[in-house]
Amino acid sequence: MANLRAGLIGLGMMGRHHARVLAGLEGVDLVAVADPGGDQHGVAGGRPVLSSVQELIAAGIDYCMVAVPTIYHEDVGLALAEAGVHTMIEKPLAQDTPSARKLADAFAANSLVGAVGHIERYNPALQSARARLAAGELGSLYQVTTRRQGPFPARIADVGVVKDLATHDIDLTAWVTQQPFTSVGARTATKSGREFEDLVAVTGLLADGTVTNHLVNWLSPLKERVTIITGERGTFVADTLTADLTFYANGLVQTTWDDIAKFRGVSEGDVVRFAIAKPEPLRIEHEQFRNAVLGKECDIVTLEQGMTTVAVAEAVIESARTGRTIDLPRV
Repeated sequence: MANLRAGLIGLGMMGRHHARVLAGLEGVDLVAVADPGGDQHGVAGGRPVLSSVQELIAAGIDYCMVAVPTIYHEDVGLALAEAGVHTMIEKPLAQDTPSARKLADAFAANSLVGAVGHIERYNPALQSARARLAAGELGSLYQVTTRRQGPFPARIADVGVVKDLATHDIDLTAWVTQQPFTSVGARTATKSGREFEDLVAVTGLLADGTVTNHLVNWLSPLKERVTIITGERGTFVADTLTADLTFYANGLVQTTWDDIAKFRGVSEGDVVRFAIAKPEPLRIEHEQFRNAVLGKECDIVTLEQGMTTVAVAEAVIESARTGRTIDLPRV
């Protein structure tokens, strides 16, 4: 069987990593790349460097990776859908919910595979946590807390921290728990002088009653990517920078110091750091999308799921603007 012919549009910070993975992906030939600004990072590897999505389509591609700025996702994605090209679009799916809806509808109408590049789903720590939650290792869930902070990335100019970074946490929380958000309340701040927010604190509620908290900013010299999942049997801590998953079990040893025992709902138990395989998340993401295009068993972030994440992000922004908790429709 001939290899799939792949194209890539957008050769910026993420685009260069997509180019590296696509260039070595089994069963795929990266035949051309495109960026109106040219190949500034030198990732083309001798392949044609085109200037538009139309030129990329004309190169005869089977599927495309879209890594252009968010404001261009709709136009580029719709052109690829019209041309019959299977497509994965970097997160967030689009700049707003109506645009995301247009993309999801266009790919569905043309019976094409569409996916969103929410790479955190493929982090080994979260993959392991998801499987362990499905196996009931934590019992009933109580809370999911995420912290995602670090310095401002100069590459981001068209959206704020909610749509660029917090969409990771919105997606991974709904996916790892398999529960949709039903409401969000948020506060944002703009401290760097940019048009968009660079700090957000979110409290959410999932359909099963699980409470969520998300602290996200571009204002910290400390880079942190942590997901804490607490249930009736203990807590998982997933560090997606190191791809480590640690389990803090509820203890079976009674606390005899009365002053402490009064304030603890549970006692401290064993702490286990799981030994897990750690493949590169971006490679796993591309392998899964390739499998989807080939009609094989796969695990992709669908355009419908990507649209839902955009809708939750917009509810977060609306909550911060109005000072109200925003209820979300059940999907």
